[in-house]
Amino acid sequence: MQKTLGMQKTFIPKDRDIKREWYLIDAQDKILGRLATVVASILRGKNKPIYTPHIDTGDQVIVINAAKIKVTGDKLEQKMYKYYSGYPSGQREVKLGSLLLKKPQEVIYHAVKGMLPHNKLGSKMLKKLKVYPGKEHSQQAQEPIVLEV
Repeated sequence: MQKTLGMQKTFIPKDRDIKREWYLIDAQDKILGRLATVVASILRGKNKPIYTPHIDTGDQVIVINAAKIKVTGDKLEQKMYKYYSGYPSGQREVKLGSLLLKKPQEVIYHAVKGMLPHNKLGSKMLKKLKVYPGKEHSQQAQEPIVLEV
């Protein structure tokens, strides 16, 4: 058996070591990309000292007032979201401005999704995000911590 001189073993958090919190973020008059980076880092757990890239150590996030988000420049008219139905001629494009009017929560959801890992772990992290277009949300029982961005 080999002795380690002054070296400590790497700490790998177990499920019992992870304490999950609920955070409430108000998106009113916030810039979309800057808000999404904060939300993505909380979902990943980068704000905790026990952060480990291959383990979900993140917290739950509630975003309210998604309809009142701001974007800079001409993105409302120029930024396009594309999706494909799988059928011939099934590719559709939607401008950011019209998507904000119809489904404002999808804009924040899509921005955060692009900042998370693109694998099963990222999908698991994304399920901890709740986005609401208005001020009302249904997670009052969790007593979320209000976070200023």
